[in-house]
Amino acid sequence: MNKKKFKNLIIIFLAILIFSIPNISLADEYTEIISIGADLNQDQREQIIEKLDAKSAKIIEVTNEEEKLYLGDFISEEKIGNQALSCAKIEILPENKGLEIKVDDNITFITEKMYRNALITAGIIDAKVNVGALQKVTGTGALTGILKAYEEATGEVLDPDLKKIANEELVITQDIATTVGKEKASEIINIIKVKFSENMPKTENEARDIIVNISNEYNIELTDKQIDKLTNLFMKMKDVDIDWEEVSKKANDYAKKAKEFLESEKGQSFLQSIKNGFVAFIDFIASLFKK
Repeated sequence: MNKKKFKNLIIIFLAILIFSIPNISLADEYTEIISIGADLNQDQREQIIEKLDAKSAKIIEVTNEEEKLYLGDFISEEKIGNQALSCAKIEILPENKGLEIKVDDNITFITEKMYRNALITAGIIDAKVNVGALQKVTGTGALTGILKAYEEATGEVLDPDLKKIANEELVITQDIATTVGKEKASEIINIIKVKFSENMPKTENEARDIIVNISNEYNIELTDKQIDKLTNLFMKMKDVDIDWEEVSKKANDYAKKAKEFLESEKGQSFLQSIKNGFVAFIDFIASLFKK
């Protein structure tokens, strides 16, 4: 790997590791939809609307059957459960404004970075998303509601294959996170996407080699089963209508914002706060930015 590509990957890695994208100002006009779990009662609906600041939003429902449609091939019915409880508000942003994602404390496992990766896979690139629940839930089922709300807001019908792949990606990321941690799980998904966009593999073996090499390079220990799942997932991505140029562009956009943050007074303060635990790594990153 040449020095420039290595530096770009390091920046992307750091962007996902330590940086949540700052809020972007909304345009004066936008479309706002809230997807509410169909199994919430009226009092609960009012509570979640208040919680997600969605009093002016159009309300749609997402059912447990819809969640099972997109998740049922990847996780057990027991894990999906028999109620739709997660909710999400989505606001459509002007072109090139990017994704803003907020996840409340009742979403116990899926992080904003996991949602962001999955939404980009599904083709959603300019939106503000707020995910929440009234009780502790993993948040896996919320993606179905986000996708449905996006379609309602834009009138655009997302590719069903992409929606299913986005849900599969979320499930696999969640599985990997149980062994390597949430941050590393999100990191490896994003970095694999960047590598695929740069050099699309022609065969399953080539795809597997990319995934194994990335996991080794970034010291992310994956099981054989996880490597198999990732290989299968990315081969599916390869064969559907994913805009790989856009995927790579968004990854680098977020990396650029991360670099700007790191060079700011707030970013420098943040780096200092974690430096004691990552002295060698942070010094190395800092040296890249100076060149």
